[in-house]
Amino acid sequence: MLKSLLAASGIAAIALAAPAAQADQGEFSVVASTAAVAPSDPAFARFAPRDRLNSRQIDYTAWSEAMNYLVFPMGRSLRETSSLPAPGMGTRRIYGHTSIYRLEGNRVMFGFFTDELRQMVADYRAELEQTGAQVDIASLPRNEQLAYWVNLHNVAMIEQIAKAWPIRQPRDIEIDGVPLDQAKFITVAGVRMSPYDIRHQIVYRHWQDPKVIYGFWRGDIGGPSIASDAYSGANVGAMLDRNAREFVNSLRGVQENGGQLQVSAIYDEARPYFFADWPNSLRAHLAAFADADVQGLLKETSATEAVIYEADIADLEGGVREPTYSLVTTTGRDGVERAQSFRIPQGIARLLSEQATKAERLQKEGRTGRVIFNPVTLPGTEGTAEVE
Repeated sequence: MLKSLLAASGIAAIALAAPAAQADQGEFSVVASTAAVAPSDPAFARFAPRDRLNSRQIDYTAWSEAMNYLVFPMGRSLRETSSLPAPGMGTRRIYGHTSIYRLEGNRVMFGFFTDELRQMVADYRAELEQTGAQVDIASLPRNEQLAYWVNLHNVAMIEQIAKAWPIRQPRDIEIDGVPLDQAKFITVAGVRMSPYDIRHQIVYRHWQDPKVIYGFWRGDIGGPSIASDAYSGANVGAMLDRNAREFVNSLRGVQENGGQLQVSAIYDEARPYFFADWPNSLRAHLAAFADADVQGLLKETSATEAVIYEADIADLEGGVREPTYSLVTTTGRDGVERAQSFRIPQGIARLLSEQATKAERLQKEGRTGRVIFNPVTLPGTEGTAEVE
């Protein structure tokens, strides 16, 4: 089925839609660099957002359809660490994920990638680069620009991790001796750039809302979750809100230790751009997305340290090809076992079982969260609107 979704040209062609009828609602504004931010690279000046000159939109529908199949959703956090799993029968080795954060953050199913699929993702990244050469990205509506840079960043990360897989931690990947995040393997309009450059030289530098940090997937459990849809000019605001709420209310985002508020290291990375009045501005940001548990931590603590980070890969297998398998039998909605069965690595089987148990508990406790239909055209309105 994936093969039919990912067109022969590489996932699918990127289409330019007709100009929007009106300005995007909730459009992100632009902010100039602050003194605390490192000097900008002149090569990136051409990507600084300008007054809107072009109202066209980029269509990422095909990538969104692909992500629906490639991403496994793990659901919201229980805010409880997971204990170390027991070894499988007949061995002392534990395959699969063992992190205390292993039930947090969506996963990309890298273990199911074929050579053909890896090439398709690489081709799609090249199509995104070509789009950036053919279209003056900086003249598009700002939400369109933001969606483009987030998608390009995440597609490039998926491409390189898929090429290197199996690997336990994406930070160990190097391209020509340079760590993946700093490697300039992406080229847009003749400018060579790294994933780090996209975040720092383009987005963090020119967008003033800190929730943009939740769009960038870094390939590991510790960062913001990978979305199961592509970002677009129409949905980028709602999707970043959703990712922000998931991350802030997860243990990998915020926790307490010894009377101190411990937060993810990604906040320290973004600190010069969004949290100059540290930690007050960060705490205000967290409070805007925090549920009751995290709100309580914010009130009960005063000191803040950015020390949380889990570098294990955000896949289903834990970055290892496992030699042992479990036989799984499908079950109908009436609870009756069916004849159809299949084999999957024991580590995946254990993780899926843990995730199912977590989902049942969330449902029983009424903590399943909100369902967002996005985008939806409402009667009597122009353009798109979002409905919760």
